[in-house]
Amino acid sequence: MSEVDLPTLAKTGRSAAESKSQFALKEVNLALKECGYGFFHVRLMLAVFVGLVTGVIMGSTSSYILSEAECDFDLDLVDKGVLNAMPYLGMLTSSIVAGFLTDAFGRKTFAVLGCGGTFVFTFLSGLSQSFVMITIAKFSEGVFFAAAYSSMLTLTSEFYHDGVRDRIMLITSAAIPLGQVIVALMSWGILIQDWKVSFFDGTFVLHTWNYYFLILSLWALLGTIQYILLPESPMFYISQKKYDKAREVLIKVYKENTGKPAETFKYKDLWKEKHLLMQRQSISPASQLSNAFHNIRPMFRMPLLGYLTLFCVLNFISMTLYTVLRMWFPQLSAMFEHYSSESSDICVIIDSYSKDLKLKTLPERDEVCIPARSGAESYINSLILGSICCIPPIISGVLVNKVGKRNLYIVCGFITMLVTIAMRWTNSKVAMVALFSSDVAISTLMASLTQTMVLQHFPTTTRSLAVAIVMTMGRTGCVSGNILFPILLDMGCAVPFFSLAAIVGVTTGLAFLISSKNE
Repeated sequence: MSEVDLPTLAKTGRSAAESKSQFALKEVNLALKECGYGFFHVRLMLAVFVGLVTGVIMGSTSSYILSEAECDFDLDLVDKGVLNAMPYLGMLTSSIVAGFLTDAFGRKTFAVLGCGGTFVFTFLSGLSQSFVMITIAKFSEGVFFAAAYSSMLTLTSEFYHDGVRDRIMLITSAAIPLGQVIVALMSWGILIQDWKVSFFDGTFVLHTWNYYFLILSLWALLGTIQYILLPESPMFYISQKKYDKAREVLIKVYKENTGKPAETFKYKDLWKEKHLLMQRQSISPASQLSNAFHNIRPMFRMPLLGYLTLFCVLNFISMTLYTVLRMWFPQLSAMFEHYSSESSDICVIIDSYSKDLKLKTLPERDEVCIPARSGAESYINSLILGSICCIPPIISGVLVNKVGKRNLYIVCGFITMLVTIAMRWTNSKVAMVALFSSDVAISTLMASLTQTMVLQHFPTTTRSLAVAIVMTMGRTGCVSGNILFPILLDMGCAVPFFSLAAIVGVTTGLAFLISSKNE
């Protein structure tokens, strides 16, 4: 996958240290092969699965409670867009910094802190009594989960040897659509209940949606416990020159997987030789900082700067489309359930809902506000959407090597543009579910292809930072899209659909600029 750039190493004067580091990492790969697969890897995969489901809960649950809480907080469409955007705004503020700190202080540390912080603020979301409180809590969830996300994926990948690592990470990515199915099922089971408990003469009230957040916060708590019980990555210890600790972790993995004593481990004496430890002297923090700045300089020069800009635009647009449609799907599904008729298209339904919502939020209204609660049909639609989103990882694995990432992205772009335009004339529940599910699934694949192309076009020394910057731009799209979508709806029902189709057309055209020499 990656190649060692020897001229660059020689030019920076770090060839000896780099070769030792590369040799140590090769030794880790050999030791991981000897460890095999067993109960340790089951615990590892369960931990990352729970962690990724926690991320789906963090990003998706707001959309499920919009109908439930609209009367409690007098929410209009813009308020709902802001609430949907808060977790992504939180992730936006911390993701790049968290990426750097993870390399400095360890993967496990930030996986535990990230999941723990997500639990605390998801729990506080369940105790919210005002729109301001729940908005701050959802923002804070995003801040902490961004710290956990990169740590979880890095920790998982570094406990597998390079022969199976890519395959394992592809399997891991399927946890996200599975998480969407789980969240839809739990939402269906909880939000259809009619729970309401008052404390202190009605000053503090817990509604059904409050209990919903309190129950779902247990996923983050479970993830925190699982990561506390896992060891730190041996590759991180190698990067910090802590060879004894790396060896201890590998021995623990071997014993847990095989059930054999440490004496039978082929690499039990790895890095014990005194002369090797003398050679592997740790470099000063000042030198590490200097090397880090030297490594990122080429990324801000052509041609890498051009690719960085291009991939930022592609990820911004693809994640905007994916997030807007996924986050607003439960709300639109509830609209169809309550306002649709045989001759009504989506714009008639949205306009009818908007008029009723404006009447509900008038301060001088006499009627009691009754929320348009989602019924079984809306949750079934969300289950269908989540299930269909499991298909893109399979498609990408089968087709990507045959047609190439760029060509597959372009084809997906054309299909998505046509499907998004067709949404404007959706006039049945079946058509709405089919079009939205297809659009979300294909835009998910486009985002995945963009991130894969980043790994392909950037060298090892700048790859992590490039991914962090591209993902930050993608999350910027998530925030802006969720805020702009209801504003565009107020301008006219057709405006957001045609606007999304137009920007997808732009990104499809820009994809032709991507070099296909490495496909």
